Amino acid sequence: MHKYIPILIISLLIFSSELIAQNLNLEIIGSNDKETEVIKDLNYNKTHIDFNSILKEIDSLQNRVAKSGYIENNIFALTKLNDSTHLSKIHLGNKYKVIHIYFEKNQITSQSIKRITDNIFDSFFVIPFEEVENTLSFLNKEIANQGFPFNRLRLSDIKINNENIISARLIINNGEPKRGLDKIIVKGYEKFPKSYLKRFLKIKPSKTFNIDDIKNKVNSLNNLRFANQIKPPEVLFTKDSTQLYLYIEKANSNTFDGYLGFSTNENTNKLEFNGYLDLQLNNNFNYGESLKFLYKADELEQKTFNANINLPYILGSPIGTELELNIFKQDSSFNTVNQKIKFFYQINSKTRFFLGLDTVESNNLLESTNITQFNDYSSNFYTAIYNYEDRKNFNNRYQLKTLANIEIGTGSRNYLETNETQNRIIGETHHILNLNNKNSLFIRLEGALLISKNYLENELFRFGGINSIRGFQENSLLATKYGVLNTEYRYQLSRNIYTHTIIDFANLNNEVNSIKQNLYSFGLGFGILTKAGLLKFNYANGKSDNQKFKLNNSKIHLSLTSVF
Repeated sequence: MHKYIPILIISLLIFSSELIAQNLNLEIIGSNDKETEVIKDLNYNKTHIDFNSILKEIDSLQNRVAKSGYIENNIFALTKLNDSTHLSKIHLGNKYKVIHIYFEKNQITSQSIKRITDNIFDSFFVIPFEEVENTLSFLNKEIANQGFPFNRLRLSDIKINNENIISARLIINNGEPKRGLDKIIVKGYEKFPKSYLKRFLKIKPSKTFNIDDIKNKVNSLNNLRFANQIKPPEVLFTKDSTQLYLYIEKANSNTFDGYLGFSTNENTNKLEFNGYLDLQLNNNFNYGESLKFLYKADELEQKTFNANINLPYILGSPIGTELELNIFKQDSSFNTVNQKIKFFYQINSKTRFFLGLDTVESNNLLESTNITQFNDYSSNFYTAIYNYEDRKNFNNRYQLKTLANIEIGTGSRNYLETNETQNRIIGETHHILNLNNKNSLFIRLEGALLISKNYLENELFRFGGINSIRGFQENSLLATKYGVLNTEYRYQLSRNIYTHTIIDFANLNNEVNSIKQNLYSFGLGFGILTKAGLLKFNYANGKSDNQKFKLNNSKIHLSLTSVF
């Protein structure tokens, strides 16, 4: 057996020498120092594993040089300096800085060309030579979006006019007649409201097929609470038709929201409870409609009932309507009935504009006629509302990323058989600023202004509580003018748990009682995403300018929002 050992050793040495073979080096120079500097700036790969890799790198460099304007470049030498180094010499020649591209007006519009260059003339346009490839790619997409998805572009009749200018003719082969969109087929959620295809997504059969426009419109589904896009749209081209397939699933969008709050009564030192129930039913009839019901009772013996119905795209038209009934009762003092009717137009997937009529009737329930704190009155307001909603994934912890709602109303109030002109402004906006995956900021602004010669207490704005300035009793603050700033710094502890700070500020102006004051609130809160829904806990302590912080003024709010 020993006679085989020398053979084995020799074989191992030969195999090892192949394993440790050194890499090959490539150096490329130009015909002069200036050309060499140009080549160096292209940052070509100088180290290669074999000779074939060197040839590919030289070929790649030639293409890059040509695209930059040196279309006459050529290799005039490839020399092996030693076992590991190869030298290539390339003559770049003249650099052509611009190109004149001639086109046919009946094949491409001047508007498309103006999107890439301002140097456009009657029959040709001028671009930097380095932009030829990007320009052809852009024009190809433009023509495809004009109903010719199978078009082909190329440059022909390439001529050199002088040392710096080159000309060519743009040849467009559309391949087939212009295509339109003939049919739209929804897969997954076959009962998806047809009016939403036409009015919300603005996708409908048309004479011109534009796939980029369709993709942008389908992305609007991200702002729709009752449907999700499963996968990107697909197109089926046949000889005589074009069919669009949309893949959509119906999403759970009904919500049940409720909370329980408790605090200590300042007079009796007893624990008091309050809360509300908020039910929203969305798209249960596959029409895109929404129904909302709210019932609220608090420790101040205030009761609120609100019902709202929103019907979009009536009879397939772009107009929708919204009806609302609100009943408010203050113990046995007075009640107020507010009825609203609004018509709205969906400008785009995020923006709506409303015009409406708002009627209010309030009645004094006190038997004693000597008490004039509350008064019978009725009022009518004509309103205009701007609404903007940028919705994140509906199943996320926070349903809206950005909200802006501004209402302007003008009308009159009838009191003691006297009409008095009134104007009002009501606004709310909020935004979530994501700092990173774990940290975010929530900022919310809310305010209202009533302009009138005289004011009645039972027509004042009421605010305060978990959905306003926290740390105060629900609807305990009355104002003719107020503004609230809510801020939260939110930190994501885990996928299902987050915590946040509470820093709120409000300015209150009450012309009836001649009160002007600033309000402050500080606290902490957290949210837990459970199988039942999002459970939120808030602890906040509020005070006014003339008060000190007291623990017995703190408010604790618990709420649970379920999606089903």
